[in-house]
Amino acid sequence: MKISDLPLPADIIEYYARAEAGITELYPPQAEAVEKGLLDGTNILAAIPTASGKTLLSELAMLSAIRSGGKALYIVPLRALASEKYDHFSKFREIGVKVGISSGDLDSRDEYLGDNDIIVATSEKADSLLRNETHWIHDLTTLVVDEIHLLDSPDRGPTLEVTIAKLRKRIPRLHIIALSATVGNANEIADWLDAGCVRSEWRPVDLKEGVYLDETIHFLGRKGADFPVSRAGPVIALVNDTLRDGGQCLIFDSSRRNAVSTALRVSTALEPPDTADPAPDKDPTDLIDLASTVRESETDAAQKLADCIEHGVAFHHAGLISEHRRIVEDGFRNNRIKVIACTPTLAFGLNLPARRVIIKSYRRYDPNYGMQPIPILEYKQMAGRAGRPHLDPSGECVLIAKSYPEMQSLLENYIESDPEPIHSKLGTESALRSHILSAITGMFATTHKELMDFLELTFFAAQQETSYLRDIVENVLDFLSENEMIAAEGELLDPTPLGRLVSRLYLDPQGASTIIDGLRSRDDASDLTLLHLVCRTPDIRKLYLRKNDYGWIRNLVSGIPEEFTYAPDVFDTGYEWFLSEVKTAAVLLDWTSEVQDKAIETKFGIGGGDIRGIADTAQWIMYATARLSGHIGTPHTKRASDLTECLKYGVKPELLSLVAIRGVGRVRARRLYDAGYATPESLLAAGDTRVGKIVGPKVARNVIREIEMGGVEYA
Repeated sequence: MKISDLPLPADIIEYYARAEAGITELYPPQAEAVEKGLLDGTNILAAIPTASGKTLLSELAMLSAIRSGGKALYIVPLRALASEKYDHFSKFREIGVKVGISSGDLDSRDEYLGDNDIIVATSEKADSLLRNETHWIHDLTTLVVDEIHLLDSPDRGPTLEVTIAKLRKRIPRLHIIALSATVGNANEIADWLDAGCVRSEWRPVDLKEGVYLDETIHFLGRKGADFPVSRAGPVIALVNDTLRDGGQCLIFDSSRRNAVSTALRVSTALEPPDTADPAPDKDPTDLIDLASTVRESETDAAQKLADCIEHGVAFHHAGLISEHRRIVEDGFRNNRIKVIACTPTLAFGLNLPARRVIIKSYRRYDPNYGMQPIPILEYKQMAGRAGRPHLDPSGECVLIAKSYPEMQSLLENYIESDPEPIHSKLGTESALRSHILSAITGMFATTHKELMDFLELTFFAAQQETSYLRDIVENVLDFLSENEMIAAEGELLDPTPLGRLVSRLYLDPQGASTIIDGLRSRDDASDLTLLHLVCRTPDIRKLYLRKNDYGWIRNLVSGIPEEFTYAPDVFDTGYEWFLSEVKTAAVLLDWTSEVQDKAIETKFGIGGGDIRGIADTAQWIMYATARLSGHIGTPHTKRASDLTECLKYGVKPELLSLVAIRGVGRVRARRLYDAGYATPESLLAAGDTRVGKIVGPKVARNVIREIEMGGVEYA
């Protein structure tokens, strides 16, 4: 089926014809989606492999709707993926399509985005926009849900399915395109969405799946591929073979530490490149420049990453700061970096295909059960990264076995097996608390019956009777009523002002209750008191305790017990959890005390990305704490507000006006302040020559320019 045959405006057809890839004909799964009504307003679920054209399906539906006066919302699971999709869709500006990304605070309406034709957002942000009654939501005609199989995720699934249910109730004629990996129950998801189901195993690049054992890749139904004996082991042998043939490699490992170790080992064991090859992607100066940029961070992780990058190798995991992850991703896309050793999170969403995917370990540590085999769906997601369309003749995914029985098991349990069916994770009190409150505050339900009717719209209800939820729902309603977030009188359910605020702030009601009780329990509070209070909420991820953490944390707690709004007895079952809260709060205290990243990473055994991630979450909850303090009239509002800004930048209060200047981070701000420059105005008065003696001439010029142009966020 040709794009020129589709009922689309001429400018859209011409756009694709002259696009980089020159798209003129649809892939078979895309043609099937069109035949099932993609461009006629029929809901579609596309459960097809990675790189089989799911994004183009969504583009055609969105552009068709936009040319008819519509507006599209594109929901993704991760902020990194939102940025990637925003960049990708921004190309449509040349045909007059406006694109926006909703990445503001979780209690903001982002009304300015209503001027756009395509808005990209995470499911949490989309839910927040609904809670805050953003007006342009009512103008939506098309909804695209990327990675809808994450309905199965305990963390993201409940929010995703409730957000879809809310949008369908608010906009009954909403056109939905859901994009999924191949899952075991695609038809069940399609039935829930009243959608036509497109299921296919077709790929534009042939995928070979095999198991490496004894210097041979054993493929299912294909002739095996032999390798020379390698003392360095199977991973090095597979990588060298890939690079020799001009390809790139992704190596999936079981943990961050293992991914780093693998990358370092690969970087020192690679065969030397052909120095006579004049290809631009072999220019070593590119890698040296990338490595130099990474080294500016001065942390141990940054130095290791830079060492790897100099050899065209990298590691990638959530512990890296976002700037370094972006350098790795862009370097791989540009074919500068040839090998990435990563954790499985890279398999979800981000567009980083490689000729060969090596699954070094198919087991993952579970704190309750030890090392466990990964799900088939996760294997299929990793395997789907093999093969770059238009670049590779085929892609390969290789598992590694140590014995013949293990090889047979891997062939049978992964390569020959279908992915598991996915299941709703909505049926728990922790999942339902926030969503029931938002359903009541958003007027989706004003009575018990309307609430149960609303829950009938969820994926949970498509899989089992909602009567199973009745007791859980009653427990949640009792909790909300006892904590003055709703007023329940007979059948009626009315939100209180506090309940509306908690819902708009996007807090778990249990966390809000914890914060309110903590604020009311103290007449005064230190930074540590408020930071620990924030870390008591279920909204923030607690850090694991290492063996050497117990001593210093216990000493800290016993030395200043009055600093904590709650401290259980040493023999209580919740004591270890409390110590995890204190460790997390201690990280935040060091962050806001301007302790260097390297020192924090070493002291707590975490990465720079972990520090930023915890600080970002804590900033949001601290902001909510300030709002709740103001609402209930406790004396902690100003301190919580100041801490919110300190958490944002990782500084003490006196640096806030400096770090708000673009290009001035926590380290440069401290240097400037200690040199006598405490405000943007003092920097302007000094001029770039004097400022340059402290931060360097280039940075100084940029800083002065930013101040003159008004590039200051904080006042």
